[in-house]
Amino acid sequence: MGVGEREPGFAGRLERHLADWLGAWPPSPGELLVVGSERRTTPGWDGKVYPVAGVSTPDGTVLSVPPDLVDKIRAAGDLAAMAAALPALVGRPDARFGRGIFRWCHELVEGTDSDAAWMAPDDERVPPWLAVFNGEVLVHLDEHGRYGAGVGRKRHDEWGQELSVATEEHLRGKGLARRLVAQAARRVADEGAVATYLHAVSNTASAKVAEASGFPDTGWWILGLPVAS
Repeated sequence: MGVGEREPGFAGRLERHLADWLGAWPPSPGELLVVGSERRTTPGWDGKVYPVAGVSTPDGTVLSVPPDLVDKIRAAGDLAAMAAALPALVGRPDARFGRGIFRWCHELVEGTDSDAAWMAPDDERVPPWLAVFNGEVLVHLDEHGRYGAGVGRKRHDEWGQELSVATEEHLRGKGLARRLVAQAARRVADEGAVATYLHAVSNTASAKVAEASGFPDTGWWILGLPVAS
């Protein structure tokens, strides 16, 4: 940062993250902005290519696509028409354009850290679903030393890290996921980034965890196409 510049708050970090991840941010009021970005043609956090990504807010939408497809996608018309055209245009005709709830950490939830430990993804105690993340993962072990719950971080760029959480059935209902997500969000903030949290509309359990961890639902949506594992 230059002399006199202040470290941006969470909203500023989010704007920088989305500008980098999508190729432009924010949209103008009422705008549907289709932008071409090389990020849609190069591997993401997990080594896979995500040819379509977008974020929609009550004020506007940014849809990020490969640069060579911008004109064709814009020509489709409104977002519904673009959604119908995108799978074939990006070479994935069987995929289905969809959306989920996009949340970001507005305020850190303070509290005593859980007894979970930060581990490298390749630690032998880390289960396969957490081993794919590109940053240290937060793992809670049960009384028998077995994996009980964990949070992974998708480090998209310098400014944004997306959190994912899961808890084994025998430990659910104890507030563990909420504490882990809040603890992970504090770690992300300490690293100078903002934590984001995405989930399906139907996932009410995930929504409750997010709300309790400082991630309110403000009417934002994540847009995209599924990518095969």
